[in-house]
Amino acid sequence: MKILSAGDLHGDSGIARKLADKAVKENVDLVILCGDLTHGEEKTDNLIGPFVKQGKRVLLIPGNHESVATADFLAKVYGVKNIHGYGIKLFDPRGHKESGKNSKDKKYVGLFGCSGVNLGIHQITDKEAYDLLMKGHHYVQDAQCKIMVSHVHPSGTKMEKFTQFFEGSKAIRRAIDKLQPDIMLCSHVHEAEGLEEKIGKTRVINVGAKGKIFEI
Repeated sequence: MKILSAGDLHGDSGIARKLADKAVKENVDLVILCGDLTHGEEKTDNLIGPFVKQGKRVLLIPGNHESVATADFLAKVYGVKNIHGYGIKLFDPRGHKESGKNSKDKKYVGLFGCSGVNLGIHQITDKEAYDLLMKGHHYVQDAQCKIMVSHVHPSGTKMEKFTQFFEGSKAIRRAIDKLQPDIMLCSHVHEAEGLEEKIGKTRVINVGAKGKIFEI
């Protein structure tokens, strides 16, 4: 499964179109948007539509620039999924081709997440963030590969050193330490765009507005 993930569009429909074109060019199976889709909720047009028009499946979460309600609105309008406090299992067609037709042999990718926002008007507490991640993980706990999605970076990481303003989330770090997902995606710290590091076995990626393509 080939995935394009990005965040911090901040209402720029031009960035959305470029990312959608990239998704087509690279023939990705899934697009994951890691929050801050809008800039203070000033504009919601043409941020999700370019991906949907290209026939791409989209999952998203809110950031600190939009509320959960706005993320839900965008998801409903465009027929995509907001996985804030939720989890979804996607069937990997490449795995199916290798595994045969028995349903028990099918390989699934489990995706779950929450905004993790710990500042501003849309912030949630550490307890809320951790509980939402545990709730989302419950839906995907038997998936062969698990991807956790947040807007905010985990605490105690290199990403945290790139900013004097945005503290990493202790709740996200706690969830990673406990659940050890295969991949954790975030954005939020623009200066750390593209940075990758490891927490235990978890590959942590700051995807940024330019986006990151990876295969699982």
